[in-house]
Amino acid sequence: MYLAANGRPDAPPRTPGARRRVPATVLALGAVSLVTDVSSEMVTAVLPLYLVLGLGLTPLQFGFLDGMFNGATALVRLLGGRLADRRGHHKRVAGAGYLLSALSRLGLLLAGSATGAIAAALAADRLGKGIRTAPRDALISLSGPPETLGRSFGVHRAMDTTGALLGPLAAFAVLWATADAYDAVFAVSFCTGLLGVLLLVVYVPAVPGPATAPPTPRAAPPRPSVLRDPAFRRVLYASAVLGATTIGDSFLYLLLLRGLDLPPALFTLLPLGAAAVYLLLAVPAGRVADRTGRRTAFLIGHAALLGAYVLLLAPVSPPTVVGVLALLGVFYAATDGVLMALAAPALPAAGRAGGLAVLQTGQALARLLGAAGFGAAWTLWGARPALWAAALALAGALAAASRIMPADVPAPSPTAPEAP
Repeated sequence: MYLAANGRPDAPPRTPGARRRVPATVLALGAVSLVTDVSSEMVTAVLPLYLVLGLGLTPLQFGFLDGMFNGATALVRLLGGRLADRRGHHKRVAGAGYLLSALSRLGLLLAGSATGAIAAALAADRLGKGIRTAPRDALISLSGPPETLGRSFGVHRAMDTTGALLGPLAAFAVLWATADAYDAVFAVSFCTGLLGVLLLVVYVPAVPGPATAPPTPRAAPPRPSVLRDPAFRRVLYASAVLGATTIGDSFLYLLLLRGLDLPPALFTLLPLGAAAVYLLLAVPAGRVADRTGRRTAFLIGHAALLGAYVLLLAPVSPPTVVGVLALLGVFYAATDGVLMALAAPALPAAGRAGGLAVLQTGQALARLLGAAGFGAAWTLWGARPALWAAALALAGALAAASRIMPADVPAPSPTAPEAP
């Protein structure tokens, strides 16, 4: 059943070259993500300031919008994954998502101060991200053997995070050079996003390996069987429970900004600390997860997030800022790519994008509840009681997830019928 040509197996045969080298497809997708994240993080860095301080939205309104746009990608993620699996066009579907996100920056540029137009542009950006994420991650998972997926996702996420690190710096530089002209940020972001699409078209192969070669009509049905798989369901449930207690980075940065009474312009620099830690730890965390267990790494990452919540409950000081940003970086390094590496081996090659889309959709919907719930709690009770509630909820979710989540998910059984 298992195909091992060109060193790209669907099962875990150990090829020496695969252990030493990161697949070229992973590096190419990492470059695309790096450039795209420069574009997207330029906007993300200024968005809370623009909406909360510029347009006067309340924390409840901002939390609702932020969570809604994250959750709105749910159906689109499933559609993108299904289309990629059905036709075997992972690159085309991912490219459509990258292009839509790039065009959304142009929408922001043309929207001016019209809140409805801004909301539409933000929705287009999140929809583009929803379309591209599962096919992109499927391409990564199909480019190398399962036993090195943690490293492959770690390398991709490190390159992705390099873009996240450079994006706020670029936004800060543009705002400084243009006297806080948000339109200039949106224009530079649009041009950078188009560059990312060009890199995808030129350097990412349409088919990473033989596992994706036979795009037949019978390749579409794996999604129901994936949902019936007990191990995959447990990963899905555990990640959703934990996602519902993740309040969102923007709220953490707003709490730090208010706690230290920092100038609003410095808000764009706060994500740099977390991004730097994520960048440093993404590859080591992936390698450690491959060796010691991806389940353990995923739970430890959420324990680090709980530590960030606890630190914010104390009076905010410069050491608190350092600690919160460091723990947030550890959280992403130990969870983002690790979750995909944990679940991917259980998914058949012909249904890989659809299965990952289901997992990502569960997280998106859970984080919709988390963001909206924390925004409502902040508005009704105040920041500190809301943070106490979030910390207690996350502690309970960690206890539940440690019982729900299985050990590292094995690859599909060699006795399973193979799609023709």
